[in-house]
Amino acid sequence: MRIAIVGAGYVGLVTGVCLADFGHDVVCIDKDPRKIEALQRGEIPIYEPGLAELVKTNVSAGRLSFAEDLRDPVAAAEVVFIAVGTPSRRGDGHADLSYVYAVAREVADAVDGFTVVVTKSTVPVGTGDEVAHIIASTNPDADVAVVSNPEFLREGAAIDDFKRPDRIVIGLEDERARAVMTEVYRPLYLNQAPLMFTGRRTAELIKYAANAFLAMKITFINEIADLCEAAGADVQQVARGMGLDNRIGGKFLNAGPGYGGSCFPKDTLALVKIGQDFESPMRLVETTVAINDQRKRAMSRKVIAACGGDVRGKTIGVLGLTFKPNTDDMREAPSIDIIQGLLDRGARVVAYDPQGMHAAHELIDKVEFGASAYDVAVDADALVLITEWNEFRSLDLERLKSAMKSAVLVDLRNVYRHDEVTKHGFDYTSIGRPAGGIAGGVAEAAE
Repeated sequence: MRIAIVGAGYVGLVTGVCLADFGHDVVCIDKDPRKIEALQRGEIPIYEPGLAELVKTNVSAGRLSFAEDLRDPVAAAEVVFIAVGTPSRRGDGHADLSYVYAVAREVADAVDGFTVVVTKSTVPVGTGDEVAHIIASTNPDADVAVVSNPEFLREGAAIDDFKRPDRIVIGLEDERARAVMTEVYRPLYLNQAPLMFTGRRTAELIKYAANAFLAMKITFINEIADLCEAAGADVQQVARGMGLDNRIGGKFLNAGPGYGGSCFPKDTLALVKIGQDFESPMRLVETTVAINDQRKRAMSRKVIAACGGDVRGKTIGVLGLTFKPNTDDMREAPSIDIIQGLLDRGARVVAYDPQGMHAAHELIDKVEFGASAYDVAVDADALVLITEWNEFRSLDLERLKSAMKSAVLVDLRNVYRHDEVTKHGFDYTSIGRPAGGIAGGVAEAAE
Protein backbone atom coordinates (compact mmCIF):
# COMPACT_ATOMS: atom_id res chain seq x y z
CA MET A 1 0.00 0.00 0.00
CA ARG A 2 1.04 3.62 -0.49
CA ILE A 3 1.22 5.32 2.91
CA ALA A 4 2.11 8.87 3.95
CA ILE A 5 3.15 9.66 7.54
CA VAL A 6 2.88 13.34 8.45
CA GLY A 7 5.28 13.98 11.33
CA ALA A 8 8.70 12.30 11.51
CA GLY A 9 9.08 12.46 15.26
CA TYR A 10 9.19 9.45 17.57
CA VAL A 11 5.78 7.98 16.74
CA GLY A 12 5.80 8.91 13.06
CA LEU A 13 9.29 7.60 12.38
CA VAL A 14 8.79 4.31 14.20
CA THR A 15 5.39 3.81 12.55
CA GLY A 16 6.77 4.65 9.11
CA VAL A 17 9.83 2.42 9.25
CA CYS A 18 7.88 -0.55 10.64
CA LEU A 19 5.16 -0.24 8.01
CA ALA A 20 7.87 -0.02 5.36
CA ASP A 21 9.47 -3.14 6.83
CA PHE A 22 6.10 -4.87 6.35
CA GLY A 23 6.43 -4.16 2.63
CA HIS A 24 4.37 -0.99 2.27
CA ASP A 25 5.60 2.02 0.28
CA VAL A 26 6.01 4.74 2.94
CA VAL A 27 6.91 8.43 2.83
CA CYS A 28 7.63 10.18 6.15
CA ILE A 29 6.96 13.92 5.96
CA ASP A 30 8.19 16.68 8.23
CA LYS A 31 8.38 20.46 7.82
CA ASP A 32 11.74 20.65 9.58
CA PRO A 33 14.24 20.68 6.69
CA ARG A 34 17.17 19.85 8.97
CA LYS A 35 15.41 16.72 10.22
CA ILE A 36 14.55 15.57 6.70
CA GLU A 37 18.06 16.26 5.43
CA ALA A 38 19.51 14.33 8.37
CA LEU A 39 17.18 11.38 7.77
CA GLN A 40 18.09 11.35 4.11
CA ARG A 41 21.74 11.12 5.17
CA GLY A 42 20.87 8.20 7.43
CA GLU A 43 21.13 10.21 10.67
CA ILE A 44 18.40 9.35 13.20
CA PRO A 45 17.26 12.27 15.41
CA ILE A 46 16.24 10.03 18.34
CA TYR A 47 17.80 7.10 20.14
CA GLU A 48 15.73 3.93 19.87
CA PRO A 49 17.38 0.50 19.80
CA GLY A 50 17.32 -1.02 16.31
CA LEU A 51 15.76 2.01 14.62
CA ALA A 52 18.81 3.24 12.69
CA GLU A 53 19.44 -0.19 11.18
CA LEU A 54 15.79 -0.60 10.19
CA VAL A 55 15.72 2.84 8.52
CA LYS A 56 18.86 2.04 6.54
CA THR A 57 17.48 -1.32 5.40
CA ASN A 58 14.17 0.06 4.18
CA VAL A 59 15.62 3.16 2.53
CA SER A 60 18.04 0.91 0.64
CA ALA A 61 15.15 -1.33 -0.40
CA GLY A 62 13.25 1.69 -1.76
CA ARG A 63 10.28 1.21 0.56
CA LEU A 64 10.98 4.24 2.81
CA SER A 65 11.65 7.85 1.83
CA PHE A 66 11.46 11.30 3.40
CA ALA A 67 9.97 14.61 2.22
CA GLU A 68 9.30 18.15 3.45
CA ASP A 69 6.22 18.84 1.30
CA LEU A 70 3.19 16.65 1.89
CA ARG A 71 1.26 17.48 -1.30
CA ASP A 72 2.61 14.81 -3.67
CA PRO A 73 2.97 11.99 -1.08
CA VAL A 74 -0.55 12.59 0.28
CA ALA A 75 -2.06 12.77 -3.23
CA ALA A 76 -0.51 9.39 -4.01
CA ALA A 77 -1.37 7.76 -0.68
CA GLU A 78 -4.20 5.38 0.13
CA VAL A 79 -3.64 6.00 3.85
CA VAL A 80 -2.36 9.15 5.55
CA PHE A 81 -1.24 8.95 9.19
CA ILE A 82 -1.20 12.16 11.24
CA ALA A 83 1.60 11.68 13.78
CA VAL A 84 2.45 15.20 14.94
CA GLY A 85 2.92 16.24 18.56
CA THR A 86 0.11 16.97 21.02
CA PRO A 87 1.99 18.55 23.93
CA SER A 88 0.28 19.94 27.01
CA ARG A 89 -1.02 23.39 26.20
CA ARG A 90 0.64 26.17 28.17
CA GLY A 91 -1.46 27.45 31.01
CA ASP A 92 -4.27 24.90 31.22
CA GLY A 93 -2.89 21.39 30.60
CA HIS A 94 -5.20 20.58 27.69
CA ALA A 95 -3.63 18.74 24.76
CA ASP A 96 -2.48 21.24 22.14
CA LEU A 97 -4.20 20.15 18.93
CA SER A 98 -3.04 23.03 16.76
CA TYR A 99 -0.52 20.84 14.88
CA VAL A 100 -3.10 18.12 14.24
CA TYR A 101 -5.64 20.59 12.90
CA ALA A 102 -3.07 22.38 10.73
CA VAL A 103 -2.10 19.06 9.14
CA ALA A 104 -5.78 18.20 8.58
CA ARG A 105 -6.21 21.38 6.55
CA GLU A 106 -3.15 20.66 4.42
CA VAL A 107 -4.15 17.05 3.90
CA ALA A 108 -7.65 18.16 2.81
CA ASP A 109 -6.16 20.22 0.01
CA ALA A 110 -3.84 17.43 -1.13
CA VAL A 111 -5.92 14.21 -1.10
CA ASP A 112 -6.84 12.68 -4.44
CA GLY A 113 -9.48 9.94 -4.50
CA PHE A 114 -10.74 7.93 -1.54
CA THR A 115 -8.23 8.25 1.32
CA VAL A 116 -8.22 7.01 4.89
CA VAL A 117 -6.84 9.70 7.23
CA VAL A 118 -5.61 8.22 10.49
CA THR A 119 -4.92 10.12 13.71
CA LYS A 120 -1.94 8.30 15.23
CA SER A 121 -1.24 11.18 17.61
CA THR A 122 -2.73 10.89 21.10
CA VAL A 123 -5.80 13.13 20.94
CA PRO A 124 -8.77 13.90 23.23
CA VAL A 125 -12.21 12.47 22.68
CA GLY A 126 -13.93 14.14 19.73
CA THR A 127 -10.76 15.15 17.89
CA GLY A 128 -11.54 12.81 15.01
CA ASP A 129 -14.92 14.49 14.60
CA GLU A 130 -13.20 17.86 14.34
CA VAL A 131 -10.60 16.55 11.89
CA ALA A 132 -13.40 15.22 9.70
CA HIS A 133 -15.17 18.59 9.91
CA ILE A 134 -11.99 20.50 9.03
CA ILE A 135 -11.33 18.31 6.00
CA ALA A 136 -14.93 18.58 4.79
CA SER A 137 -15.04 22.35 5.22
CA THR A 138 -11.61 22.88 3.65
CA ASN A 139 -12.31 20.65 0.66
CA PRO A 140 -15.97 19.65 0.27
CA ASP A 141 -15.01 17.31 -2.59
CA ALA A 142 -12.54 15.32 -0.49
CA ASP A 143 -13.52 11.64 -0.24
CA VAL A 144 -12.05 10.81 3.16
CA ALA A 145 -12.68 8.45 6.06
CA VAL A 146 -11.16 9.64 9.34
CA VAL A 147 -9.92 6.90 11.65
CA SER A 148 -8.42 6.84 15.16
CA ASN A 149 -5.51 4.41 15.56
CA PRO A 150 -3.74 5.25 18.84
CA GLU A 151 -0.15 4.12 19.37
CA PHE A 152 0.97 1.99 22.30
CA LEU A 153 4.74 2.19 21.92
CA ARG A 154 7.15 2.04 24.84
CA GLU A 155 10.28 4.05 24.31
CA GLY A 156 13.23 1.68 24.26
CA ALA A 157 11.07 -1.17 22.96
CA ALA A 158 9.04 0.59 20.27
CA ILE A 159 9.96 -1.57 17.29
CA ASP A 160 9.12 -4.79 19.10
CA ASP A 161 5.90 -3.23 20.39
CA PHE A 162 4.87 -2.23 16.87
CA LYS A 163 5.65 -5.63 15.37
CA ARG A 164 4.32 -7.72 18.26
CA PRO A 165 1.50 -5.62 19.70
CA ASP A 166 -0.87 -6.61 22.48
CA ARG A 167 -3.67 -5.09 20.42
CA ILE A 168 -4.30 -2.77 17.50
CA VAL A 169 -7.16 -0.36 18.20
CA ILE A 170 -8.96 1.13 15.21
CA GLY A 171 -11.83 3.54 15.72
CA LEU A 172 -13.97 4.33 12.69
CA GLU A 173 -17.32 5.70 11.63
CA ASP A 174 -17.03 4.92 7.90
CA GLU A 175 -17.08 1.17 7.20
CA ARG A 176 -15.04 1.66 4.01
CA ALA A 177 -12.02 2.21 6.25
CA ARG A 178 -12.26 -1.24 7.83
CA ALA A 179 -10.88 -3.13 4.82
CA VAL A 180 -8.15 -0.53 4.26
CA MET A 181 -6.90 -0.63 7.86
CA THR A 182 -7.10 -4.42 7.87
CA GLU A 183 -4.77 -4.44 4.86
CA VAL A 184 -2.36 -1.98 6.53
CA TYR A 185 -1.88 -4.39 9.44
CA ARG A 186 -2.31 -7.65 7.51
CA PRO A 187 1.40 -8.60 7.93
CA LEU A 188 0.81 -8.82 11.69
CA TYR A 189 -1.71 -11.63 11.27
CA LEU A 190 1.17 -14.12 11.49
CA ASN A 191 1.71 -12.89 15.05
CA GLN A 192 -2.04 -13.19 15.73
CA ALA A 193 -2.23 -9.57 16.84
CA PRO A 194 -5.82 -8.79 17.87
CA LEU A 195 -7.35 -6.15 15.62
CA MET A 196 -9.97 -4.31 17.69
CA PHE A 197 -12.49 -2.19 15.79
CA THR A 198 -14.49 0.36 17.79
CA GLY A 199 -16.18 3.68 17.36
CA ARG A 200 -13.80 6.59 16.85
CA ARG A 201 -14.44 8.28 20.20
CA THR A 202 -13.97 4.98 22.03
CA ALA A 203 -10.58 4.46 20.38
CA GLU A 204 -9.49 7.97 21.34
CA LEU A 205 -10.36 7.32 24.97
CA ILE A 206 -8.72 3.88 25.16
CA LYS A 207 -5.22 5.37 24.89
CA TYR A 208 -5.79 7.89 27.68
CA ALA A 209 -7.49 5.32 29.91
CA ALA A 210 -4.64 2.81 29.45
CA ASN A 211 -1.89 5.32 30.22
CA ALA A 212 -3.74 6.75 33.21
CA PHE A 213 -4.30 3.29 34.66
CA LEU A 214 -0.61 2.39 34.35
CA ALA A 215 0.37 5.73 35.88
CA MET A 216 -1.97 5.00 38.79
CA LYS A 217 -0.43 1.54 39.21
CA ILE A 218 3.08 3.04 39.43
CA THR A 219 1.89 5.71 41.87
CA PHE A 220 0.10 3.11 44.00
CA ILE A 221 3.20 0.97 44.48
CA ASN A 222 5.24 4.09 45.26
CA GLU A 223 2.83 4.94 48.08
CA ILE A 224 3.01 1.32 49.28
CA ALA A 225 6.80 1.69 49.26
CA ASP A 226 6.55 4.66 51.62
CA LEU A 227 4.32 2.61 53.92
CA CYS A 228 6.79 -0.29 53.75
CA GLU A 229 9.60 1.99 54.88
CA ALA A 230 7.54 3.22 57.81
CA ALA A 231 6.31 -0.26 58.78
CA GLY A 232 9.50 -2.26 58.20
CA ALA A 233 8.15 -4.26 55.25
CA ASP A 234 9.72 -4.98 51.85
CA VAL A 235 7.95 -3.38 48.88
CA GLN A 236 9.49 -5.78 46.39
CA GLN A 237 8.04 -8.77 48.19
CA VAL A 238 4.71 -6.96 48.56
CA ALA A 239 4.72 -6.23 44.81
CA ARG A 240 5.57 -9.84 43.99
CA GLY A 241 2.80 -11.09 46.23
CA MET A 242 0.38 -8.74 44.50
CA GLY A 243 1.62 -9.48 41.01
CA LEU A 244 1.16 -13.24 41.36
CA ASP A 245 -2.56 -12.53 41.43
CA ASN A 246 -3.37 -12.74 37.72
CA ARG A 247 -6.10 -10.15 38.16
CA ILE A 248 -3.36 -7.63 39.02
CA GLY A 249 -0.16 -8.80 37.30
CA GLY A 250 3.38 -7.85 38.18
CA LYS A 251 4.07 -5.23 35.51
CA PHE A 252 4.41 -1.58 36.57
CA LEU A 253 4.72 -2.56 40.22
CA ASN A 254 8.34 -1.45 40.62
CA ALA A 255 8.76 1.28 43.23
CA GLY A 256 10.88 4.23 42.19
CA PRO A 257 11.17 8.01 41.98
CA GLY A 258 7.94 8.53 40.01
CA TYR A 259 6.92 8.29 36.37
CA GLY A 260 8.06 10.65 33.63
CA GLY A 261 8.47 10.65 29.88
CA SER A 262 6.62 11.89 26.85
CA CYS A 263 3.25 10.22 27.51
CA PHE A 264 2.21 9.59 31.11
CA PRO A 265 2.60 13.16 32.42
CA LYS A 266 0.81 14.87 29.53
CA ASP A 267 -1.80 12.14 29.03
CA THR A 268 -2.85 11.98 32.68
CA LEU A 269 -3.14 15.76 32.76
CA ALA A 270 -5.08 15.78 29.48
CA LEU A 271 -7.49 13.12 30.80
CA VAL A 272 -8.15 15.28 33.85
CA LYS A 273 -9.03 18.15 31.52
CA ILE A 274 -11.20 15.91 29.32
CA GLY A 275 -13.12 14.83 32.42
CA GLN A 276 -13.65 18.44 33.38
CA ASP A 277 -14.89 19.29 29.88
CA PHE A 278 -17.47 16.51 30.04
CA GLU A 279 -18.35 17.27 33.70
CA SER A 280 -17.13 13.80 34.69
CA PRO A 281 -14.19 14.43 37.04
CA MET A 282 -11.24 12.02 36.96
CA ARG A 283 -10.51 12.25 40.69
CA LEU A 284 -8.24 9.21 40.89
CA VAL A 285 -6.18 10.55 38.00
CA GLU A 286 -6.07 14.04 39.54
CA THR A 287 -4.67 12.53 42.73
CA THR A 288 -2.18 10.43 40.76
CA VAL A 289 -0.81 13.54 39.04
CA ALA A 290 -0.43 15.39 42.33
CA ILE A 291 1.25 12.48 44.15
CA ASN A 292 3.69 11.88 41.30
CA ASP A 293 4.72 15.55 41.20
CA GLN A 294 5.29 15.54 44.95
CA ARG A 295 7.26 12.30 44.84
CA LYS A 296 9.91 13.63 42.48
CA ARG A 297 10.63 16.50 44.85
CA ALA A 298 10.59 14.13 47.82
CA MET A 299 13.38 12.06 46.28
CA SER A 300 15.85 14.94 46.56
CA ARG A 301 14.99 15.14 50.27
CA LYS A 302 15.64 11.40 50.54
CA VAL A 303 19.12 11.91 49.09
CA ILE A 304 19.79 14.82 51.42
CA ALA A 305 18.73 12.71 54.43
CA ALA A 306 21.11 9.93 53.32
CA CYS A 307 23.89 12.54 53.31
CA GLY A 308 23.28 13.45 56.93
CA GLY A 309 20.69 16.15 56.29
CA ASP A 310 22.97 18.62 54.52
CA VAL A 311 24.49 18.61 51.02
CA ARG A 312 25.81 22.14 50.90
CA GLY A 313 29.29 22.04 49.42
CA LYS A 314 29.07 18.30 48.85
CA THR A 315 29.52 16.50 45.52
CA ILE A 316 26.67 14.22 44.48
CA GLY A 317 27.22 11.83 41.58
CA VAL A 318 24.09 10.97 39.58
CA LEU A 319 23.79 7.74 37.61
CA GLY A 320 21.06 7.97 34.95
CA LEU A 321 19.18 11.02 33.69
CA THR A 322 16.60 9.82 31.16
CA PHE A 323 13.12 8.96 32.42
CA LYS A 324 13.80 5.27 31.64
CA PRO A 325 16.59 3.14 30.11
CA ASN A 326 17.17 2.65 26.38
CA THR A 327 16.07 6.14 25.36
CA ASP A 328 17.55 9.62 25.17
CA ASP A 329 14.24 11.19 26.24
CA MET A 330 14.49 13.63 29.14
CA ARG A 331 10.89 14.85 29.07
CA GLU A 332 9.50 15.06 32.62
CA ALA A 333 12.32 12.82 33.85
CA PRO A 334 12.43 12.48 37.67
CA SER A 335 16.14 13.31 37.51
CA ILE A 336 15.32 16.93 36.64
CA ASP A 337 13.43 17.62 39.87
CA ILE A 338 15.82 15.55 41.97
CA ILE A 339 18.90 17.33 40.67
CA GLN A 340 17.28 20.75 40.97
CA GLY A 341 16.40 19.99 44.59
CA LEU A 342 20.02 19.10 45.31
CA LEU A 343 21.33 22.19 43.53
CA ASP A 344 18.90 24.37 45.48
CA ARG A 345 20.40 23.01 48.70
CA GLY A 346 23.93 23.91 47.64
CA ALA A 347 25.21 20.60 46.25
CA ARG A 348 27.60 20.17 43.36
CA VAL A 349 26.11 17.61 40.95
CA VAL A 350 28.08 15.51 38.48
CA ALA A 351 25.98 13.24 36.28
CA TYR A 352 26.37 10.49 33.72
CA ASP A 353 23.85 8.87 31.38
CA PRO A 354 24.61 6.63 28.38
CA GLN A 355 22.29 8.58 26.05
CA GLY A 356 20.68 11.51 27.86
CA MET A 357 23.46 13.99 28.59
CA HIS A 358 23.04 16.11 25.47
CA ALA A 359 19.34 16.68 26.19
CA ALA A 360 20.02 17.14 29.91
CA HIS A 361 22.55 19.86 29.15
CA GLU A 362 19.74 21.90 27.61
CA LEU A 363 17.36 21.32 30.54
CA ILE A 364 19.40 21.51 33.73
CA ASP A 365 21.74 24.35 34.60
CA LYS A 366 24.88 24.07 36.73
CA VAL A 367 25.29 20.31 36.30
CA GLU A 368 28.64 18.84 35.38
CA PHE A 369 28.84 15.68 33.28
CA GLY A 370 31.14 12.70 33.58
CA ALA A 371 32.25 10.13 31.02
CA SER A 372 31.22 7.06 33.03
CA ALA A 373 29.78 5.91 36.32
CA TYR A 374 33.28 5.68 37.72
CA ASP A 375 34.09 9.18 36.52
CA VAL A 376 31.22 10.76 38.48
CA ALA A 377 32.24 8.78 41.57
CA VAL A 378 35.57 10.60 41.86
CA ASP A 379 35.57 12.58 45.16
CA ALA A 380 31.79 12.19 45.44
CA ASP A 381 30.14 12.37 48.84
CA ALA A 382 27.27 10.21 47.54
CA LEU A 383 26.07 8.42 44.43
CA VAL A 384 22.41 8.43 43.40
CA LEU A 385 21.12 5.80 40.97
CA ILE A 386 18.08 7.29 39.21
CA THR A 387 17.73 5.41 35.89
CA GLU A 388 18.28 1.64 35.80
CA TRP A 389 20.43 1.33 32.68
CA ASN A 390 21.89 -2.17 32.37
CA GLU A 391 25.43 -0.89 32.76
CA PHE A 392 24.56 0.30 36.27
CA ARG A 393 23.36 -3.14 37.39
CA SER A 394 26.76 -4.74 37.93
CA LEU A 395 29.07 -1.88 38.87
CA ASP A 396 32.41 -2.63 40.53
CA LEU A 397 31.43 -1.46 44.01
CA GLU A 398 34.97 -1.65 45.35
CA ARG A 399 36.20 0.56 42.53
CA LEU A 400 33.39 3.04 43.19
CA LYS A 401 34.13 3.19 46.89
CA SER A 402 37.85 3.74 46.36
CA ALA A 403 37.08 6.75 44.13
CA MET A 404 34.53 8.37 46.46
CA LYS A 405 35.05 10.73 49.38
CA SER A 406 32.19 9.10 51.32
CA ALA A 407 30.72 5.68 50.54
CA VAL A 408 27.04 6.59 50.31
CA LEU A 409 24.78 4.99 47.67
CA VAL A 410 21.15 6.00 47.21
CA ASP A 411 19.47 3.46 44.94
CA LEU A 412 16.14 4.88 43.74
CA ARG A 413 15.44 1.82 41.53
CA ASN A 414 16.23 -0.98 44.00
CA VAL A 415 18.82 -2.44 41.64
CA TYR A 416 21.09 -3.76 44.40
CA ARG A 417 20.76 -5.89 47.52
CA HIS A 418 21.40 -4.29 50.87
CA ASP A 419 23.88 -6.97 51.97
CA GLU A 420 25.67 -6.88 48.62
CA VAL A 421 26.36 -3.16 48.96
CA THR A 422 27.02 -2.86 52.67
CA LYS A 423 29.67 -5.61 52.65
CA HIS A 424 31.75 -3.20 50.57
CA GLY A 425 31.40 -0.56 53.29
CA PHE A 426 28.63 1.54 51.75
CA ASP A 427 25.89 3.36 53.60
CA TYR A 428 23.00 2.15 51.42
CA THR A 429 19.52 3.65 50.96
CA SER A 430 16.85 2.17 48.71
CA ILE A 431 13.09 2.49 48.15
CA GLY A 432 10.57 0.75 50.41
CA ARG A 433 12.94 -1.91 51.76
CA PRO A 434 14.33 -2.65 55.21
CA ALA A 435 17.98 -3.53 55.80
CA GLY A 436 18.70 -6.84 54.08
CA GLY A 437 15.98 -6.37 51.41
CA ILE A 438 15.92 -8.67 48.40
CA ALA A 439 17.56 -7.87 45.11
CA GLY A 440 15.82 -5.70 42.56
CA GLY A 441 14.28 -7.40 39.56
CA VAL A 442 14.30 -6.10 36.02
CA ALA A 443 12.14 -2.98 36.14
CA GLU A 444 9.23 -2.68 33.75
CA ALA A 445 9.32 0.12 31.21
CA ALA A 446 7.27 3.10 32.27
CA GLU A 447 5.65 3.48 28.82
